[in-house]
Amino acid sequence: MAKHTKRNMGVALTAAKRAERVLPYFERRYPKDERPRKAIAALRTWIRTGVFSMPVIRKASLAAHAAARKAPEDSAARAAARAAGQAAAVAHVITHARGVAYYAKKAVLLGK
Repeated sequence: MAKHTKRNMGVALTAAKRAERVLPYFERRYPKDERPRKAIAALRTWIRTGVFSMPVIRKASLAAHAAARKAPEDSAARAAARAAGQAAAVAHVITHARGVAYYAKKAVLLGK
């Protein structure tokens, strides 16, 4: 589990915001699939409460990545869902924030 420190909360909050910013790429294509949004919500819950549950974080992250597999390869929708999956995992290991940045940038570039 990532420590619930002021610095880590800042990194986690940035990860959540980045993932939310690109989430529309996924939701426009799959409006009924809430798994990526729920993954970001799991991270926000950890930020707000500091309560960590590996089963909750793992389930949310893996569900977002499963949603990503629905989307075509090299699509903004897939990258956005991957960003959400990485965001949830930030509560476990803070360096997953790098994955959020990578996939969010990829979503923007592919979404042009």
